Amino acid sequence: MARLPGARPSLKIPEKAKTRRPISNRPTRSKLSKLLHHCINTALRLRIPDIPTGIFHNQMPVSQKEKAEAVEPTPPKRATRSSRRGVVFFGAILLALIGFTIRLSPTHKLPTSYVLCTPGKNVYLVDDTNSRVQCLAVEGSEITDVGDLVDIQQGWAQSQPLEVFYTKPGSSIVPGMTDSHAHILEYGASKLIPLEDGKNIKEVVKSVGDYILANPDLYNNKSKIVEGWGWDHTIWPEGRWPNADDLEQDPVIRGRSVVLQSRDGHGIWVSKTALEANKPYPDAVEGGVIVRDSNGNPNGLFLDNAQELIHIPDPTDEDLLKKFSITVRDALAHGLTSIHDAALKPESLAFFNRLADAGTLPIRIFGMRFFNESEEYWGNTVEPLVNAGNGRLHSRSVKMFADGALRTGGAALYEPYADNPSTSGFMRLSPEVINQVVPRFLKDGWQVNVHAIGDRANGIVLDAFEKALDGVDVVALRPRLEHAQILTDADMKRFGKLGVIASIQPTHVTDDMWYAEDRLGPERIRQLYAFRGILDNGGRITLGSDFPVEGVNPLAGFFAAITRVSVDGTSPHGPGGWFPEQRLTRQEALRGMTIDPAYASFTEETLGSLEIGKRADFVVLSQDIMTIAAENILGTKVLMTAMDGQPVYGKV
Repeated sequence: MARLPGARPSLKIPEKAKTRRPISNRPTRSKLSKLLHHCINTALRLRIPDIPTGIFHNQMPVSQKEKAEAVEPTPPKRATRSSRRGVVFFGAILLALIGFTIRLSPTHKLPTSYVLCTPGKNVYLVDDTNSRVQCLAVEGSEITDVGDLVDIQQGWAQSQPLEVFYTKPGSSIVPGMTDSHAHILEYGASKLIPLEDGKNIKEVVKSVGDYILANPDLYNNKSKIVEGWGWDHTIWPEGRWPNADDLEQDPVIRGRSVVLQSRDGHGIWVSKTALEANKPYPDAVEGGVIVRDSNGNPNGLFLDNAQELIHIPDPTDEDLLKKFSITVRDALAHGLTSIHDAALKPESLAFFNRLADAGTLPIRIFGMRFFNESEEYWGNTVEPLVNAGNGRLHSRSVKMFADGALRTGGAALYEPYADNPSTSGFMRLSPEVINQVVPRFLKDGWQVNVHAIGDRANGIVLDAFEKALDGVDVVALRPRLEHAQILTDADMKRFGKLGVIASIQPTHVTDDMWYAEDRLGPERIRQLYAFRGILDNGGRITLGSDFPVEGVNPLAGFFAAITRVSVDGTSPHGPGGWFPEQRLTRQEALRGMTIDPAYASFTEETLGSLEIGKRADFVVLSQDIMTIAAENILGTKVLMTAMDGQPVYGKV
């Protein structure tokens, strides 16, 4: 079998054994929680199916002590005709309350009409001329004027006086920021068990055991699957991949089904119980790897397409709400008002759609529907979702995975890996499938967004786009290459020629730069993350983080894009940045997380800039990120995040 990349001699790390016991605490309940439980119990009496029993309040997940001691209701029976009115009524109440609880309560509500001004001209409109003004005026959910306060007041035609608010000295206002490539529910999952904090295999295993002990519903029921997200084998001193035997070392875990997703989403690590439950396994999986032990048996690690061999039950509404609540809390606190979710499963999209229909979706979502090669083609039978929930939810694109990841050695390259010459990665979708489905989805009106990291994968996808877009209005379709990490010079030129959008992640640069040259070699490394090369060839970009692979803070991406150094100011090429000629300007970076993602999601007419007639989504920052020293950018705080003219986080 080909050696997997990243393997180094194993190191022994002694660690004292600790005795752990399950946590048990008394429950406390807010008035809102009591109201929610009352609605749930009433709904259950009316025989409403599938009502979640775990509800959130005070913008945080229900504490483990509440979950542990909450009385479980009697399982609901099939609804009857006579109960349908009650089902609709209480279902609507429940969804509305759910939507309320996953918002961060603003501490300062603004009037319906107002003017917000900065000291100096620190409102960045991000219009065609990159204008800066002193103030913006808001009426209802829209921006009605921008400019100097005197001019806005003179133009105010209403009889009622216009209230004026000022931001703090040194602050600035930018449009609501967007993450163009993220995984919403997976981010929430990554925060439930702190796998990313584990500095070695033992620490990661211990965090799983601790989580089980802290959740009595898991501890007392060994049949429940324990899920986690975020382990990263590249930072462990053991110098190897994890396996099922590692999980068996913890007596709390032993005998349980445990499924742990890697940080980059391209690997699954499972326990022996989960391994047994999913038998039998094929000899090989196209576009994936079943890692095996010395006897040729699966050892508990599955990469890329092989991950699909592990069955995970569909999540409940309680599971989805728990994860979503965490993500919304962190996103709004960091100034994100829109998120492009890069591979929505049907149950996740249905969950978001229910919230949108109830008018309680607390953040804007542009969802890419996951393409599963084994399923029947659906592009001509499913209707794109546009402007659901008053513009909060869109889903008009399909997401495909052409290859694997650089971190796990699955990115498809033209030449073998420098640190593992026995492999050049692999395609998760064959060129034949790509050339078949890409033009078909485009013809049926879907935006096609394809994950491609290796130079070979990017070349194959661009070939398919070039054929499919011949004679087609590309502005109407706006195809995207997600990541576009390693590109030949010829392929960089094709972005501008074809009108394909490069959806890129600047924080991947500052993460991968420390190991990438070992993996690719000194020549090919120059083709990795060549952002300036894309722009200089007339290509369009849009910026994201790929959270939970990276953090949720968009300012971290802004900083990485303009400096190409780590947060401590270092890089393999020194403090001037890693391949500094590929840096973005501040204006390009700001546009890359505001108006560019609006274009990439067909929403540039209403979002992405602070222009008259657009929705009043904006962020008040404690500093002016466009002028302060680069080393001070990450010290910038979000003072307020507003959507549709009202604060959803913080205050003026």
